[in-house]
Amino acid sequence: MTVRLVSAALAAVALAGCAAPSTSRPDARDPFEPANRAIYKLNDRVDKAVVRPTARVYQRVVPQFVRQSVSNVFSNIGDVRVGLNNALQGKFAIAYSDFGRVIMNSTLGMLGLFDIASEAGIEKHQEDFGQTLGWWGLRDGPFIMLPIFGPSTVRDTAGFAVDYLTNPLTYVEPSSAQNQLTIGKLVSGRAELLDASKVLDTVALDQYQFVRDAYLQRRRNLVYDGKPPPDKDPIMMPPKEGPAPPEKAGSK
Repeated sequence: MTVRLVSAALAAVALAGCAAPSTSRPDARDPFEPANRAIYKLNDRVDKAVVRPTARVYQRVVPQFVRQSVSNVFSNIGDVRVGLNNALQGKFAIAYSDFGRVIMNSTLGMLGLFDIASEAGIEKHQEDFGQTLGWWGLRDGPFIMLPIFGPSTVRDTAGFAVDYLTNPLTYVEPSSAQNQLTIGKLVSGRAELLDASKVLDTVALDQYQFVRDAYLQRRRNLVYDGKPPPDKDPIMMPPKEGPAPPEKAGSK
């Protein structure tokens, strides 16, 4: 279970009150459920055997203020992608603030070690190319559990290539330095989510279903900036705008 998968777990914990209850009925959003469950188990084993122990050592050995600074640096790098995707969605004022965060944190924040922008009241956003595709009407497609990367959908998986190209870490040379930074980002992110794993183990009877439902709900919420329309299609998201659904007979 990688950082992406554990992030979904954290969302599951946050959305525990509104996540769908466990059911044995097939989920139309998850036509590949048997294969997805097998991959989930594999990811979970890798996480428990390698990633989680490494994150625990990192948490115990590295002082909290240093860990926070490392997290701030990677967050600042990620704001570049966030700003680009907000611009691609036509949210130019928000993109302006995103790039303002990068400039402020990269200068006054000493290359992102300190999140000066948040302290100044400049909101941080979460955007990627999968969300951009959804913003312009491309539907989710089936849920997919990816090896190593964790939960996704067909649409979000297609967005990975653009996310990779717009990630500043992609262009770090030599490749050994890039790999070290990538591993550092993974360990830092996983250390931040150690408590989420404990809560998930406690509250979820079916961890796979809980993570899947929370991931899909969170992604839908992110695409629509916290104001999703009614979900009329269990597999695909409806367009942002459209005619009102016909009124059911006898509803008056």
